[in-house]
Amino acid sequence: MSDIAAKPILKWAGGKGQLISEISSVYPDGFGTTITKYAEPFVGGGAILFHILSEYNLDEVYISDVNAELINMYIQIRDNATELINILVDFENSFLPLTKEERKNYYYERREDYNYLIQTEQSKNTVLSAALFIFLNRTCFNGLYRANKKGFFNVPCGDYANPTICNESNILAVSRALQNVTIKCADYSESMDFIDSNTLVYLDPPYRPLKDRGSFTSYTEKDFDDSCQKELAGFIESISSKGAFVILSNSDPKCVDSDDDFFEELYADYDIQRVNAKRLINSTPANRGCITELLIKNY
Repeated sequence: MSDIAAKPILKWAGGKGQLISEISSVYPDGFGTTITKYAEPFVGGGAILFHILSEYNLDEVYISDVNAELINMYIQIRDNATELINILVDFENSFLPLTKEERKNYYYERREDYNYLIQTEQSKNTVLSAALFIFLNRTCFNGLYRANKKGFFNVPCGDYANPTICNESNILAVSRALQNVTIKCADYSESMDFIDSNTLVYLDPPYRPLKDRGSFTSYTEKDFDDSCQKELAGFIESISSKGAFVILSNSDPKCVDSDDDFFEELYADYDIQRVNAKRLINSTPANRGCITELLIKNY
């Protein structure tokens, strides 16, 4: 059991599972030896995090996200894995035998339960809310996380024949991997104190939308516009001045507008590479094809 490598629990918009080889190929020399700390302030689904935790023995690891429910899930997996598994098994056993119409009713009842819990101070950061978060992710349309202006999760039910709601072995592997990880619900800027010259920082912010493609950026109630991208660039400049090694992922505007030099201008002093990636979160299946994304690094 202990040999199982942790993998992402969630289906996640912008997840980096398909880009692990490209991103890991640009890790700085000395990562895991002289560079012994890792920070991921937009952790999301955690594909890069879990790859690093399985491949490198690091002294300190810090992850954060502004999505409070996502962070609660990681904390509950780390601290209360067995209880979480028991709840998910119950959901799975209740959901899978149902007819298509019954599954929809069950899904919307659980969604209502979840939205009630996360609005209630004493119940929002609980094992039950984390289990509901995972259940909804595994059974909702396209694995989206989308909230309305009131903060309510509002993604409709998906149509899957046999969804995996509880992958017990992976939850236990993730729990073991997270035991010594600092997990915070925080804005990326709050990682500043953790980061020093011995730190690799991977930043995977909400992508700058492409004009003619469906870029999904609404992970939380607040959108990440160009001014936010510029603020992030200022943060990267600050941690670069501390000697940190930084890798940033983002969309490639030149996919749809060859004259769009937004990132070339913003990161004129950085190394910019283009990598092929599939975009899976799009309302139009024809627009989910292969396009390039940016890998930007400061070394």
